[in-house]
Amino acid sequence: MVRARPAPKTGGMQTLRIEHPITEFAQWKRAFDAVADTRTEAGVRSHRVLRPTDDDHYVLVDLDFDTVEQATAFLAFLRTRIWSIPAQSPALAGDPVTRILSIEIAA
Repeated sequence: MVRARPAPKTGGMQTLRIEHPITEFAQWKRAFDAVADTRTEAGVRSHRVLRPTDDDHYVLVDLDFDTVEQATAFLAFLRTRIWSIPAQSPALAGDPVTRILSIEIAA
């Protein structure tokens, strides 16, 4: 007999995942670090920077928020104030791919 698993419950954390190609990691990291205070003010609780082991010119970033609304607002900020201005995103080599993810907790 197969038991049905309970439906997962949405946890309290929302993650904005950003993936994009870059030209050079050190330059990208300087630009990322330059907006650290802005991330905190926007409600970012924690972040992770991930890099594929087989691609030095790609980066993934997870930004954790309490609410979907905070994540959505910060994504709008990135699109209008960072990614659309080359001087603000000097190492960006392509269009970012983004998703807002909810942490699912099994009951």
